[in-house]
Amino acid sequence: MKRLVGQAVRDAADRLEKAGVSFGHGTTDAHQEAMWLATHVLGKPWDALAASLEQPISAAHQAALRALVSRRIATRKPAAYLLNEAWLGPHRFYVDERVIVPRSFIAELLRGEIQVSAPATILDLCTGSGCLAILAALAFPEAQVDAADISQDALDVARRNVDDYGLAKRVRLVKSDMFAELRGRRFDLILSNPPYVKAAAMKKLPEEYRREPQMALASGADGLDHTRTLLAGARRHLRPGGRLVVEIGHNRKALEKSFPGWPFEWPRTSGGKNFVFTLAAEALA
Repeated sequence: MKRLVGQAVRDAADRLEKAGVSFGHGTTDAHQEAMWLATHVLGKPWDALAASLEQPISAAHQAALRALVSRRIATRKPAAYLLNEAWLGPHRFYVDERVIVPRSFIAELLRGEIQVSAPATILDLCTGSGCLAILAALAFPEAQVDAADISQDALDVARRNVDDYGLAKRVRLVKSDMFAELRGRRFDLILSNPPYVKAAAMKKLPEEYRREPQMALASGADGLDHTRTLLAGARRHLRPGGRLVVEIGHNRKALEKSFPGWPFEWPRTSGGKNFVFTLAAEALA
């Protein structure tokens, strides 16, 4: 009797769970991870795979899935690195070990929750793979976007993604340590998903997170070093009526303690209202 796709996926999920791998790089549990690996092996998008779980799986595909799961377990690399892809909503991006795996709540907000009307100029600071810069360019088709990062390796990956989306004329890549190489440039919208992991948490990261560039994660004792730089510099780079949007992980309490009385706004995301703040340009003046 032939094995079914669903059985192979369940076996893969069982192996991942028993091996104690960590998730959070595009999936939240073993079943989602097994489905993602299976989409790659079978060459089917997620919806088509979900509709074919009762169909037979060939011996070759079954062996390929087992081998991929074995690599995932043995290397502890996030699946995104093994497959060279990451997804934010319906959008696919190329990734490898040169960049952090995209997983930003700001991507959700770009689908309509950011309260800024038709920005002409946008900055994505700490762009990494370029995913937020690309999503911003798609959300605001008339805007010009600067995508800045201190890492040339990250910018090389971002270039590939920008070219894949045909956005080279609208998305400019800039090598810059935060705002350093952006002197004189002002924007209607500044986005940033900067490093925000505090020192104590860095020491406890699961192996999968240690496979990512540490400079894209660590941000000092309280996780706010980069955010402080953003708040200090944004006032010089936002146009009147502009807005700053920053993701800070689990650091809301620390931020509000460090900046008492600041009128931070906390838009709702799928994770709640604690992970991304926005500020109007006038609040930074």
